[in-house]
Amino acid sequence: MKVAIFGRKFSENFNRNIYKIFETLNRNKCEIFVFEEYFQYIVDHLYFKPKISGTFTNSFNMPEGLDLLISIGGDGTMLESVTYAVSADIPVVGINSGRLGFLVQVSDDTLQSALSEILEGRNTIENRTLIEVSSSSERFDNLNLALNEVTIMRVNTSSMISINVYLNDEFLNTYWSDGLIIATPTGSTAYSLSAGGPIIIPGSGNFVLTPVSPHNLSVRPIVISDDNVLRLKAEGREKNYLASVDYRQACLPFEEELTLKKSTKKLKLIKLSNTNFFNTLRNKLLWGMDKRN
Repeated sequence: MKVAIFGRKFSENFNRNIYKIFETLNRNKCEIFVFEEYFQYIVDHLYFKPKISGTFTNSFNMPEGLDLLISIGGDGTMLESVTYAVSADIPVVGINSGRLGFLVQVSDDTLQSALSEILEGRNTIENRTLIEVSSSSERFDNLNLALNEVTIMRVNTSSMISINVYLNDEFLNTYWSDGLIIATPTGSTAYSLSAGGPIIIPGSGNFVLTPVSPHNLSVRPIVISDDNVLRLKAEGREKNYLASVDYRQACLPFEEELTLKKSTKKLKLIKLSNTNFFNTLRNKLLWGMDKRN
């Protein structure tokens, strides 16, 4: 098996898991390619030089014929790895070296069993929807896919902005607010949830539009089919607004509109036998937590 590894910094209590991961992959005769910065971080901080076949520096120079991407970190690292997994058209699994880790499924106590299941091919694959963003300046260029959400926010002012939203060129609404979140089912448990949006089950074929601090009691989140094309035009007292595509941000002039639609590409997310969306909701977000249960 040909495996790519992407990651960022990790705490000292994760050190022994790094050894475990490389030991297991080497024992199973895997070809290992590591994100160059991460490889150097391991060498510098663990004084350990893993046996690998090579490194890569971005999503455009990844080796051909990869079978798997392992993302080591938290949910933020997982979001960064999306571009790499989609570009190489390979499944990705997240190993949690961070805190909560809602997207990353593999924890410290399930690491060995998870690696065995993947290497033996006993896992399944979930296809997760991505939002594709475009604008006249193409500011996000080839990094224009969001797994979680696209967000428009006010910037450099305490004044709200107004966001005109068009659904297939039909006017939907004007949101007077601090911002607007357009989330996938995957992202419905992230920023959108914090802003009062609903939980949407992955694979349900929807987007949710969730306003951030709307100045109108009648404006609430709305769920739409992901077959729709959205056009967003923001207005405000300043010259710019902030557009976020997952972790990537750009300041855009108000005259520049954004177009959002479901991407033809999917993220292939590895699903392990011991993971379940509803269990994750209960265990990590304490969904439905009640002492009577």
